[in-house]
Amino acid sequence: MFDVSVPEHFQKLPIISIARKNGGVFIDGDWIESKDISDSGIRYLTTGNVGLGEFKEQGSGYITEDTFTKLRCTEVLPGDILVSRLNVPIGRACLVPDLGERMVTSVDNVIIRPCNEFNRKFLVYLFSTKHHIEMMNNLARGTTMLRVSRSALGRVRVQVPNYEEQTAIARFLDRETGLIDGLIEKKTRFIALLKEKRAAVITHAVTKGVDPEAPMKDSGVDWLGRVPAHWAVLRIAALFREVSRPADPALPVLSVSIHDGVTDGELADEDRDRKVALSEDRTKYQGVAPGDLVYNMMRAWQGAFGAVAVKGLVSPAYVVAAPVTSFRTKFIEHLLHTKSAAEEIRRFSRGIADFRMRLYWDHFRALKVCLPPLDEQDRILSEIDAETARIDGLITLTERSIDLLREKRSALITAAVTGKIDVRAAA
Repeated sequence: MFDVSVPEHFQKLPIISIARKNGGVFIDGDWIESKDISDSGIRYLTTGNVGLGEFKEQGSGYITEDTFTKLRCTEVLPGDILVSRLNVPIGRACLVPDLGERMVTSVDNVIIRPCNEFNRKFLVYLFSTKHHIEMMNNLARGTTMLRVSRSALGRVRVQVPNYEEQTAIARFLDRETGLIDGLIEKKTRFIALLKEKRAAVITHAVTKGVDPEAPMKDSGVDWLGRVPAHWAVLRIAALFREVSRPADPALPVLSVSIHDGVTDGELADEDRDRKVALSEDRTKYQGVAPGDLVYNMMRAWQGAFGAVAVKGLVSPAYVVAAPVTSFRTKFIEHLLHTKSAAEEIRRFSRGIADFRMRLYWDHFRALKVCLPPLDEQDRILSEIDAETARIDGLITLTERSIDLLREKRSALITAAVTGKIDVRAAA
């Protein structure tokens, strides 16, 4: 069981008492509907702005002064605490920064404006502990979406020291979590650089090859540029033909990801395109075979292409193309995932906005690609696999170290707010 013991001098009190006197506030935000949202006026904050211990700058909704008056809204002030009653993790809290404009918030956020006996940063740290989040999850109710009520939140009892000790703990945590956050940020940047390097390795391999001494030629295709002189430049139509295979219900349902290509295992029921019975679902899909190229028409411009490795089924919304000659479809997948290919694919797609862009086969078949001899395709794919495996290993190790830092951060906050660290000695 989670240890919540605290020093004897800590006071135990319900959360609602934090704002009971001296002008304190403990109230839900306002019931603001989509029809009330405007392009300017008073800033509208939602549960999406409430991170675990941090304010998240996102969204750009507003309400007008007239709406504010008509709905009798409560103005959110800089320094108020917002507690989210909705979305995981339920009960998370943040301090509202000074955004330089008036603010209101949604009904699923509780506004806490503590009286002067409480340090606001300390309270946010307190509401970020594992114990607090566990309590909120236990109190949450709902059928389609879990929420914790404001009254239930208000009855939760917390244990706090006096104001001076709260302030000392908050200062200690500001300093120590700041150091940890700095390390996490550096490691996150390192991961981003590794991913950029991974993409660059693949792009160079599938457009320039792995032989630095190979003579080069102008491909005659803007997005390809110069390619090895012995490579062929072909239209997609010379490599694939569109097919529509009947569904075999015994086969696994696969999907296409913009990052990972085609899955090679069963797609989970909850991830399927249709929430219908399994037998009905499978009959509406189409069959794919190893070597096929599959793409999502609506997300092709984002890189939703994949080479099929196993027999299976895919959504009828996908385009399936079967090879008409001998080559490695995985090479084409890598080529189509490059940044320059994505820009070319966007040019071949049709639609008035990004979310409506579709790549139809009749247009895609005209796209030109480069292709080395078969043995060189195998050598390139082997080198890509080796190098990306090395980079992915570094990414995994770095992600694991970030997880450990986050665990350390969480444990540090819990230890400090429950009095298990003497912050006077640590100052």
